[in-house]
Order: sequence, then C-alpha cells, then structure tokens
Amino acid sequence: MDATLVPNDLFEQVARRFRVLGEPVRLLLLNLLHRHGEMNVQQLVEASDQSQANVSKHLRLMADEGLLSRRKDGLFVYYDIQDQSLSGLCLLVCGQVQRGAGGLN
Repeated sequence: MDATLVPNDLFEQVARRFRVLGEPVRLLLLNLLHRHGEMNVQQLVEASDQSQANVSKHLRLMADEGLLSRRKDGLFVYYDIQDQSLSGLCLLVCGQVQRGAGGLN
C-alpha cells in the first residue's frame, strides 16, 4: 500500500483546491447550492446578502477550478455543484471541527 497522502505531482493542484475552499463566502455559496440545487447569480446574491460583484467573482473562481458547473440561459448565468466530492469533504472537516479535533477550536 502506498503511504503517500498527496502525490508529489499533485501538490500545486491540491493546494490550489484547498485555497479556493478556504474562503467563508465561497463556503456560504456552496451551502446554498447544495441546499437548493442550481441557482442563478441573482438568486445567490439575494440569498447570501453579498454584492453581485463579490458573488460573481467567487462563483467564477470556483467554476474555473472545476468545483461548479456554469450555464448561460438568456441574460442569466446558472451555477451548480460539479465536484460531487465537496459534500463528503465538507462533512468530514465539519465533523472534525465540531469534535474539536485538530486544534481548530
């Protein structure tokens, strides 16, 4: 069995993915998309109480990283979670944080 946690050739990609997830507004947007499914930018702006520019910036970054899918329908751009591993990852980390593990109290 290989004891490597992260293969050397994936260090940069994995670190970039964790940086993208390390922003509270992005986690809020992911929560909304997880709860409601596909939403357009305006719906996410209203539900998150963030500015349209801020929401659009975060959504674009997550879509560029492959976390979200994006589709345009007329004047509206819709986003949805593309990377299905996000749910498991968030549940795992949140469970550890709630138990006080890892010094994240």
